[in-house]
This record gives sequence, C-alpha cells and structure tokens, in this order.
Amino acid sequence: MIKVFIGYDPRESMAYHVLSHSIMSRSSTPVSIIPLALNTLVNIFDRPRDPMQSTDFSFTRFLVPYLSEYEGWSLYLDCDMVMIDNVVKLWSLRDEKYSVQVVKNNHLPNMTTKFLDEKQTTYAKKNWSSLMLFNNEKCKGLDLEYIHTASGLDLHQFKWLDSDDKIGALPDRWNYLADCGYEKTIDNISLMHYTNGGPYFEGYENCEYADVWFNEKAKLK
Repeated sequence: MIKVFIGYDPRESMAYHVLSHSIMSRSSTPVSIIPLALNTLVNIFDRPRDPMQSTDFSFTRFLVPYLSEYEGWSLYLDCDMVMIDNVVKLWSLRDEKYSVQVVKNNHLPNMTTKFLDEKQTTYAKKNWSSLMLFNNEKCKGLDLEYIHTASGLDLHQFKWLDSDDKIGALPDRWNYLADCGYEKTIDNISLMHYTNGGPYFEGYENCEYADVWFNEKAKLK
C-alpha cells in the first residue's frame, strides 16, 4: 500500500478532495490518503502560527515520518496539486540511499504576494518540500521537539539532515509549477502544482493549466 499524506487547509478543502480523487482514480495499487488537518493533530502539534507561513500545513508536513512511526516510506504532497499520472510510477522511484527525495526546482518568484494576498517568500530550495518521498527511518531528525522549535527555513531547507547528499532528485515532471514560466521544456507532466494560486481562488481561474484542475473537479460526484 502507498501511504500518502496531503497538506490540508480549510480554505483549500476542495483542492484536497480533487487531488485525492486524481491520485486514487489513476493508481494501479491500493493507496492510503491521510489529510494533515490541524484539528486531527491537536494532541501532537501545537506550534504557534508563524507570521511567514501561508497555509496550515507549512510545518505539519514535517510530521510525516513521525506519523509513520519512522517506518517504511511515505509520500507528502501539498493540496494545490493534481496527479495526472499513476502514483505507482512515482513510488517506484524510491531509492534507499536517500533520506528524502524531491523535485529540485529552481523557483525564484517574481511576485511579492500569492493567493489570498499571502506573502510570497524567496529562499533556497523553495518548493522542494511541496512533494517529498520520505524514507522514514532515515528522517528521525524530524522529531516533535525539532519540528516545534526549528525555524521555517531550517525545516524547508532540510537542515534536519546532516548533508544535502541525502536529498535525492526526482524527475521535474513530478512537480510542475504552473505559472512559473521557467519549466516550459518539461514533457509528459505527471503532477501539476498551482503554487501561486489554484484555479479555485478568485483571480486565478485562468491560471496556466487551469483546465486540468477543473476537468478533475468535474469528475467528483
């Protein structure tokens, strides 16, 4: 079984359901999907909201190895995505020599704000943590104390690992950043990511590949 954790924010609840449907409808093997909703984590996560975070799941994503009891592998995804390929293909890319595997985007935003007027921040390794294949046993540095006390940059820049050599690279097609412009050469996109703002937000209805999201939403019954 593939264990998938999805970041959850009540403001993007429809995005969560669309992503979940897109994963399950294309998977050729059983998938367990777990939302990282704050109300389900009250006895585990009580870190005060950081003024720099734009979603409820900015930090809860790093709970995945703990919630997996540091065993096996788990996949984390932001909710503002659509899976347009079989998740089994992504799962098959797991490599035991790495602690975590990500798409190593070179995302340098040219805007200061994004959806719902949230601040757009720029830092090294931006959006690497939006999709993570966790080799849970090798991520024990992500214990509850560290997750509650480390800075946002330390978490999102993988400072919980003792070397960047432990971060494996996934093919770019598994985290295409819509409306970011610099990835136009990617062929056969497997996962769409609306990081600046999903089509479900006012003002983003016509973002790049919005039709992909709306077509997936239309399949929900």
